[in-house]
Amino acid sequence: MKVGLTQRVDFKEDISEYRDALDQRWIIFLESIGMTPILIPNQLKNIDQWLGSMQCQAYILTGGNDLDGLENAINVSPERDKTELAILEYAKKTNLPVLGVCRGFQFMNIFFGGKLERISGHVAQSHLIRTRSHRSENFHSRIVNSYHDWGISKKNLAAGLTPWAYDEQDNIEAAIHEEINWLGIMWHPEREDEFDNFDIDLILRLFNKELV
Repeated sequence: MKVGLTQRVDFKEDISEYRDALDQRWIIFLESIGMTPILIPNQLKNIDQWLGSMQCQAYILTGGNDLDGLENAINVSPERDKTELAILEYAKKTNLPVLGVCRGFQFMNIFFGGKLERISGHVAQSHLIRTRSHRSENFHSRIVNSYHDWGISKKNLAAGLTPWAYDEQDNIEAAIHEEINWLGIMWHPEREDEFDNFDIDLILRLFNKELV
């Protein structure tokens, strides 16, 4: 399965250069579960045409960069926002699975009309969450990593998204769309020293359209 991945935009001030960038661990993670990663550039003139030619079967909106337009946002990338908006519109039109990770989940929530708010204690931390089992409505606890300072409260979750996991302050740590195979999570599966079987199973089920 070919999986398209978005990339963060970094600015190298010493050489005045903007660069698309992706954590190499995403490549390792996806190949370990039998996927072929396809990196998506941020300055394509006709992204719909490019997406059609690549024929990816699923997409991942990765982490990094604040969303442009948020109050006191830093390290924004309007060109990345434009790229990811086009990807979500394309994936919705073609009924393809999408995984939003950290910023990717935040962008997905905004896409459906939700909001974000600043939160504390979630940057370079590990913390407890309560998450649904894949096969039941029951919740169980697990420890996940955390690298975000924008969060989603219950009141700010977009219509059409169902909570899948909560942190200890009841912020939304994961949500799934009620009708299409789109899932957002705040933690980073690729950053674990040993990839978690829960994450692997969850992503495989999502990409195989077995969650909705």
